[in-house]
Amino acid sequence: MAKTKPKVSPLAPEAFPTIPPIDGVRVATRACGVRYKGRTDVLLVELADETQAAGVFTKSLTASAPVDWCRKSLPGGIANGLVVNSGNANAFTGRLGEDAVEQVVEAVADRLACRPSRVFAASTGVIGEPLNFKSITDNLDALAADLAPGKWDEAAKAIMTTDTFPKGAVKEAQINGTKVTIAGIAKGSGMIAPDMATMLAYVFTDAKIPAPVLQGILAPICERTFNSITVDSDTSTSDSLMLFATGAAGNADRFSGPDDAALKDFRTKAEAVMRDLAHQIVRDGEGASKFIEITVTGADSDAAAKRIGLSIANSPLVKTAIAGEDANWGRIVMAVGKAGEKAERDRLNIAIGGITIASNGLAVDGYDEAPVTAHMQSPEINIAVDVGVGNGRATVWTCDLTHGYIDINADYRS
Repeated sequence: MAKTKPKVSPLAPEAFPTIPPIDGVRVATRACGVRYKGRTDVLLVELADETQAAGVFTKSLTASAPVDWCRKSLPGGIANGLVVNSGNANAFTGRLGEDAVEQVVEAVADRLACRPSRVFAASTGVIGEPLNFKSITDNLDALAADLAPGKWDEAAKAIMTTDTFPKGAVKEAQINGTKVTIAGIAKGSGMIAPDMATMLAYVFTDAKIPAPVLQGILAPICERTFNSITVDSDTSTSDSLMLFATGAAGNADRFSGPDDAALKDFRTKAEAVMRDLAHQIVRDGEGASKFIEITVTGADSDAAAKRIGLSIANSPLVKTAIAGEDANWGRIVMAVGKAGEKAERDRLNIAIGGITIASNGLAVDGYDEAPVTAHMQSPEINIAVDVGVGNGRATVWTCDLTHGYIDINADYRS
């Protein structure tokens, strides 16, 4: 069944970035008819021998069958392949879902001449419907024959569901004097309130980094990027973030751990790539017209600041006020109060667009709403809140809530 192509988000980047091929990575995509006809919906990635893998996955108690497979395979630390389908999440499908994953990864492993445990999988789309795995396995010969370096734009498009644009990012870094490249793709638009990573995100590098070190780098970056975004407060059953290091750059790889000084630039650039991808997901939030950054300071801890920030970011009242370009800062006060974290009411400070609205628990003398209203009319909204109890701080990102969100989700399965 064909669906009307969604209008590209007004917050979308001007173009997909130019991402060079990464040594040790080949990709292929194909329209396999997993759910919709004539729509590219399967991504196959071949990874060089001994590619190191790290990952974080959804904490949802109704996780998909592919997430279960990846969790089981990740301790091996090595990846030779990745297969992703869109259109069907293969979640809440019981033994049929497990069988479908096994059939797909075993078939991929045959084509890539590797163990099934070195093939990682993901599915995204409708929950609760059995996956017709033959729509994938019957197309694997054609996919394998089409494997080639680069083609990142095609890869990003193949994993989209309600996304209105493909998402990619790239940076270069130095490790012990050797240049390495870090590139990633992601998908996500709705069901976005990650509790580990994002809906689906895959980052590739030619750096040579052992899997345990790679894992130690990935997890904290995830907290500051993908775990700091929200569109609608709903955590997906399929959330998966993986980082693959092919080792083709040949850098010296003796590291004391993930915090080794030699990896400082790599950590910085990897975080920049993941933050960029996370922001693109928010910019593609279903029905979004505003990109919102919320910074909370003065909290009891960084974790408390983040929870307060997400309380603001997930509030339908805050999000609809921003959609309506209404500078109703009382809704921010409400969201701070309901967060369940320490906040000193009479020391609360609030600013929107750099303009202080409330100070020490009261509206500032002579407050003029006009410049704040003008800021609310822009596509980029900045909110800063200080809760006056400590030194904790955090930044989270979200989008507004418009009628477009209802329109998209009311006929998602049609």
